[in-house]
Amino acid sequence: MKIAISLAEHNYIINTEQGHSLAIPLDFLHAHNQPSHFGATPALASAMQAGDFIGDTRKGGSCNVLELSINPHCHGTHTETIAHICHTDHPLSIAVSALALPPLIPCTLITLSPITASCTQDHYRPSLEANDRVIGRRQLEQQLAPYTKHQLQALVVRTLPNNADKCHQHYNDEKQPAFFTADAVCYLNERGVEHLLLDLPSLDRANDQGLLTCHRLFWQVSAGSHQASPTSLVNKTITEMAYIDNSLSDGFYFLNLQTPAFITDAAPSRPVLYQALRVNESHGQQ
Repeated sequence: MKIAISLAEHNYIINTEQGHSLAIPLDFLHAHNQPSHFGATPALASAMQAGDFIGDTRKGGSCNVLELSINPHCHGTHTETIAHICHTDHPLSIAVSALALPPLIPCTLITLSPITASCTQDHYRPSLEANDRVIGRRQLEQQLAPYTKHQLQALVVRTLPNNADKCHQHYNDEKQPAFFTADAVCYLNERGVEHLLLDLPSLDRANDQGLLTCHRLFWQVSAGSHQASPTSLVNKTITEMAYIDNSLSDGFYFLNLQTPAFITDAAPSRPVLYQALRVNESHGQQ
């Protein structure tokens, strides 16, 4: 099926049969195949047992019924709301279930190589260390210059090197991932990015003294506060631990961000990209 879309006086067509999932498949039965972060114990699946019933056909059950144990933040592709850093009982601290996500979101995909902190004048709290690997403001400025605000409602950032090892990478003190500088996130806010998708396990440094500087900047929550305010950007989302295959070219897409109706600050998610084919009204597709 093809869908025609009008955006900012331009027309596009997407083919719904050619979507590209950015979600990492999660293997509950083989921990070594799972990605993990922050020392989390593996995600697990076990057969439900209730009285004489067992949810495993291999053990005589009539059907398979699995109980899952998962930490969305640490076990693969997930989407976070402002509730990740704010008290969940605050009225502005919306859960995943309350997100008002359009079915198709204008989205740009870019690819960047993290740089060492010594190569940038950007800031971060706590202070950057010389060997930190970061995504900086200038990199984003250069990559996003060709795109309009309408094309940046969502942004997918693929980092290099990019290979399938990201699908089962165990991030730890010896395998410190890259993260964004404060200046970089401020620039994303200036460009109006509402939905940020990364192939990194976190927007922030893994060991950041609990400051979550970039998360706070993105949602506009004051440092040290766990309360959203009227100026907070409560409808924005951050998706982490995605995997963007090298077959996808940088450029403009439409995003379908699929999330379950969990009343939680984060949930496993399945972002799907559809290539946006520009239509020239007089000459057809470009």
